[in-house]
Amino acid sequence: MQKTATPRPRRTVVTGTMASLAGLLREWLPGQRWFAGKDRPVTDLALLSMTELFPGCLHLLIHAGHSGVPAPAGGTAGGDCYQLLLGVREHLSPRLGRALIGRAEVGPLAGLTVYDALQDPRSAQLLLERLRHPGTAGPLRFEADPSVRVPAGLVPRVLEAEQSNSSLVYGDSFILKVFRRIQPGVNPDLEVPGALAAQGCGRVPAPVAWIRTTHPREATLGVLQPFLRDASDGWTLALQALASGDDFTAQAHELGQATADVHLALASAFPAGEHGEAERTAAAMTERLDVAAHSVPALRPYVPGLRTAFGALAACDPGPPPQRIHGDLHLGQVLRAGRDWFVIDFEGEPSRPLAERRSPHSPVRDIAGMLRSFDYAARQRRPWRPEWARRCREAFCAGYAARAGWDPRKKHGLLRAYETDRAVYEVLYEARHRPDWLPVPMAAIERLAVRGG
Repeated sequence: MQKTATPRPRRTVVTGTMASLAGLLREWLPGQRWFAGKDRPVTDLALLSMTELFPGCLHLLIHAGHSGVPAPAGGTAGGDCYQLLLGVREHLSPRLGRALIGRAEVGPLAGLTVYDALQDPRSAQLLLERLRHPGTAGPLRFEADPSVRVPAGLVPRVLEAEQSNSSLVYGDSFILKVFRRIQPGVNPDLEVPGALAAQGCGRVPAPVAWIRTTHPREATLGVLQPFLRDASDGWTLALQALASGDDFTAQAHELGQATADVHLALASAFPAGEHGEAERTAAAMTERLDVAAHSVPALRPYVPGLRTAFGALAACDPGPPPQRIHGDLHLGQVLRAGRDWFVIDFEGEPSRPLAERRSPHSPVRDIAGMLRSFDYAARQRRPWRPEWARRCREAFCAGYAARAGWDPRKKHGLLRAYETDRAVYEVLYEARHRPDWLPVPMAAIERLAVRGG
């Protein structure tokens, strides 16, 4: 009978730990989907915090530096802070092969195998136990809603679809999102669902438990929420409708209603912003356009027409006041369970500073993101289906208007500006990461620049 590999007996490994890990992490980090500095060499690694969660599992906050390399929008010139949970043992089971980071050759971990502990069912179960029994571990704080019972023994699995973070599903009952790129402050994915639950908004799964740290600064590290086991995301459902030739307008109308419900609850839960930021918003949009046009030559012929969308912001109807919004709303951020739509992932764009993601914005920004998502779905395969997207856009806005009391389609100048800004962002993203997809946002750029919407 084969023996299960066990961790080496507990010992203090704080001093000199990065001597053991630095070389391994420089190779491993750029290959992770959630690592933001893939296009910049990791020149420096610094240990900010380390806690032994349980024998054989280390919780680390590290600073990955990119000395001498300009930072992308939303990043810092020196690098970023990342959360790691590392397993350390003498021998790694073959079933954990995908989790392997490497074998330490020097320092206090010399001779031990290092791996991503979130891929280890044993470590994942022990992590849930920490959340089931709130308490502290060094600077880490495990906290929970006392009114919700989380059963013991739930079988964990890694959610493979995650991109900017890592998520574990427990027994198809709960999902733990572990934030990877850490910024000081309360993460919106904890703050917003908690506030909406207090408002009685049933469109968003409420936090059940969460992890935060007090060192080196206060920050949110993870959130446990109910898992909607029979739900499908909006992107998958839209593509299925397109593939089978089905109409999607009824679902889009209901999704518009759900989005308005969430916006109304957000407006009640958080203080509203004030009008008067149109010129600053237009300037920021114009700056993003200039940066994108500098990097993507195909965008340059359309710049004069696109500038008119931003220039008209100051003169157009400002629409509803700025408020807390989702910040990165698209079909992949909504789930349909039964006949109901739910909105998830309130973290916003992780590349943006946390203060910006928590600040009030026009709700039209979320609406524009969803309208662009319909367009993306319609252009996934040839022949493109622009008429399908147009019907979905109309239905979504009609559903939104029915709940919100104002119609996005009647705020044409505002909607055009935010949709243009989103399309410019998409052009830059696709040019850098998925060049084959560039024609999708470029079709919108032509429409918005030449025909005005």
